[in-house]
Amino acid sequence: MHLIWATEEFQLAAQPKPGFPILLWDNMQSCLEVNEFLRYYLARGAIGSKKSWASIGRALYDFFSFLEAHELRWDDVDRGEQKTLVAAYRDYCFETIELKRNTVRPRVMYVCKFYEFALRQHWINKLPFEYEDRRVKRDGFLQHVDASGGVKNVPDVMPKARKALPKFLTKDQVKALLQAAVNHHHRIIIRMALQTGLRREELATFPLAYVFEPSAISGTARNVQVTLDPQDGTGMKTKGSIERKIWIGRRLMQDLHYYAVQRRGERAAATDRQHQPLFLNQNGEPWSADGKGIETMVRKIGNKVGIQTHPHMLRHTYATHTLVAMQRSRVDNRLEPLAFVQKQLGHASIQTTMVYLHLINELADNAVLTYNDELDDWVNEGS
Repeated sequence: MHLIWATEEFQLAAQPKPGFPILLWDNMQSCLEVNEFLRYYLARGAIGSKKSWASIGRALYDFFSFLEAHELRWDDVDRGEQKTLVAAYRDYCFETIELKRNTVRPRVMYVCKFYEFALRQHWINKLPFEYEDRRVKRDGFLQHVDASGGVKNVPDVMPKARKALPKFLTKDQVKALLQAAVNHHHRIIIRMALQTGLRREELATFPLAYVFEPSAISGTARNVQVTLDPQDGTGMKTKGSIERKIWIGRRLMQDLHYYAVQRRGERAAATDRQHQPLFLNQNGEPWSADGKGIETMVRKIGNKVGIQTHPHMLRHTYATHTLVAMQRSRVDNRLEPLAFVQKQLGHASIQTTMVYLHLINELADNAVLTYNDELDDWVNEGS
């Protein structure tokens, strides 16, 4: 079994699809059923991002490699064994190669989607699994209007979800991380993540054009508003290419402006090309648009002080501390803390943001009320 990735020459509906997953048997013949499923599932709009192509392709490749290694046929759904093909694969993932639950769940889900497609195509006469009702925890939010009654019908082979709470950094860890970031180019990126909650690809593509001198704006508000617009020609990328407005602390924007004017040129001078992103790598080029280089950088700096972290944990850190601080210092009933954090992070559903409510008990320290102010001070201490 082989998994390859399409080049520009591969087209679907007259559109090139580079990076599209394709499965081949060992004799280099197309694995027709899987490839037809991938064309249907990935190209019909069910998957909104090309970033999912690789993981879905690998999931099907792994399942079919498992079948091939054990001399099993994918369409032998009436094999007469107590354990179905999908259940056997699930247990293999858990017991033999000891994968984590959050890795196994999406793999099994995509395999089930493949078999559902195969049944509709009449390639098989039954599914190698059954369905069962499972109660879904709703955290009480809008449960009274949930028509499902908190029950979801799912394949019985699906591992039950055990969603872990997001991990975030304590204030002491934040301070240690910033102090370890002796490179000022790296430090300003980490600080931006900690004080805005931007995703790593949003950090990588945040445009120079969005930075301004906040003193040029009248008023004394502690925050300034910036519109992240993927359609404005600046190269800004957001999840789902959805525009949103975010608030940036005036002090942070002041420091971003100083960085843009005084520091960015150190890297920009490494190349003759003009680039739109604010942050550049050591070669004077933009960080990769998916932000993987920034992730590597954050992890390395964290390792220097014994902190296992990554950009998304910095996002969790921003959300958790901000939500707690807003709830404890709430003076304006017109501003709902949870709704503010939802919009700042760009969550489509407020239920996604509600997970941070579970973390509040871990932050009893009243000092979180001055999270941003203290972070600003820590930065200046190390400058």
